[in-house]
This record gives sequence, structure tokens and C-alpha cells, in this order.
Amino acid sequence: MSAVDFLAKEKIWFDKPRYDEAERRFYEHMNGSPQPTKDAGANTILQDIARARENIQKSLAGLKTTLCNRGSAQPPISQHSQLSTGSSISSSSADHGELVSRVKSLELENQSLHKVVENLRAALSKLECRVAVLEKSPAAVSQASAPAPSVPYTNGTAVQQKTSTPAKEEEEEDDDDIDLFGSDEDEEAEKLKEQRLKEYAEKKAKKPAIIAKSSILLDVKPWDDETDMAKLEECVRSVQADGLLWGTSKLVPVGYGIKKLQIACVVEDDKVGTDMLEEEITKFEDYVQSVDVAAFNKI
Repeated sequence: MSAVDFLAKEKIWFDKPRYDEAERRFYEHMNGSPQPTKDAGANTILQDIARARENIQKSLAGLKTTLCNRGSAQPPISQHSQLSTGSSISSSSADHGELVSRVKSLELENQSLHKVVENLRAALSKLECRVAVLEKSPAAVSQASAPAPSVPYTNGTAVQQKTSTPAKEEEEEDDDDIDLFGSDEDEEAEKLKEQRLKEYAEKKAKKPAIIAKSSILLDVKPWDDETDMAKLEECVRSVQADGLLWGTSKLVPVGYGIKKLQIACVVEDDKVGTDMLEEEITKFEDYVQSVDVAAFNKI
């Protein structure tokens, strides 16, 4: 509640100063002791104060009338009503949240029930299929469980009945068709088969075999910077073997004025290996300190 509303509803005696002034003058008049000593300045101040009070009273009266009119149009909301509305809003929001949670739980239950129903339907369809298969099979089962035919007896001895099956008859017919001495057609088929095998072997022998080759890059290091690198390269290239072909070479600086010989070669994997090359090159102990494989690639 604002200060203006409070002042409008309170009962204040705004005219008290006027009544006090009138009472003072009345007693002065009755006592016969007026105070003519007041100067004109004090009278003007009192008049200004009285005018200000009158203006305040008029403004408050107008404000009071406007507030009364508004109050008649829309009654003011009390603090108790505000609290009641706030509590009702909070309770309604709590009820709404509870309803939402219940709806979500019901939806989850509905989904789980749908899954259970689908599983039951699948199981039921499987059972129906199995029942249909079992209904079709009783005829075969009855044939299998049928009793064996009775064997007649004559003079206390059982007489064996002849039972012939189509399979036995076919075997007998095949035995009759066997030619123990062979035929000319079989000999011709064997000769043709041998001829074709021989031609295939010849064609396979004529095809060139694939030779596996590799490209190797070797690093040959000398003992010091005074080693004759031309002589070292000559020694390396003097290593010859079947399936070995030397390629390009170059000198690569290592440090402190020392250079190493980097030389490439192509070898056949079945004939030449890296171990053999290292052994042959390191035999030149006067020039070669070590041999390393810098690169090894299949061709």
C-alpha cells in the first residue's frame, strides 16, 4: 500500500492550525491583551503558510475523491487475497506437474505392453506353424509304427517270404550290365584323357617362371677421410654373382670430412641375399668399415 493510499484512508485534522489561531485570538480578545507588536513580515509568513495548507488540503481532497472512484470501479486486492492467489497458483502448478509425470509413466507402460503383445503374437504364430507341421506328419508316423507283417508257420518252422524292393532290382540289373572284358569306348576315353594331360603339362612348362627380384640400396662406410673412395667403389663393384646387377652410386657426406658410398643394386631373391653382399663387401678390410642396408624394395 502506497503512502498516498494510506493518507487518503487516515482521518487527519488538517485544519487544526486555523482552529489554534482562532482560539489564540479569542483568548487575546477576552483578556484584552492583543499583541500589536507583530511586524508585517511575520503576518506575511503566516499568510503564506495558511495558503500552502489550504492548497495541500485541496490536493488531498481531490486525490481522495479519485481514489474513491477507482475503488468503487475495482475493489483493492488485500494482502490476504494475494497470498491466497499465490498459494492457489503454486498448488495448480504442482498438480499440473504431477499430471504430466503420470501421463509420461502411462505412455511408458503402454509402450512396454505393445512390445509384450508383439512378442506374444510372434510366439503364437510359431506355435501355429509347428502344430500345422505336426498335423501333417501323423500319416508318416503311423506307417513307421505299423506292425511287421506276420510270418506264416508250416509244421513249426517259419517260412521266409520273398520281399523284393525296387533298389534290389536295380542292383541286379546293374550287375547284369557289367562287362568283364571291357570295351573299345573305355580305351579311347582313357587315351584322350592322357593326351589332354600331356598337352596341359607341356603348356605349363613353356610358360616362363616369374622371377622375384628386389632393389637394394647399400651404405658402405670407410675408415676415415683419407680412404680412397674410388678404390672403395671399385672393390664393391668387383663383387659379382649370378642374379646380381650393380646400379648407380654417389658419395654422401657423413661428417668431419668423411663421405660414405651409397650404391644401388638389383638382385634375384632366390640367388642373392643381403647377408651374402655384406659378407663379400666387408672382405675389403683396408677400405670398408661397415655395410648397412639403407633401403629394400620388392620389384
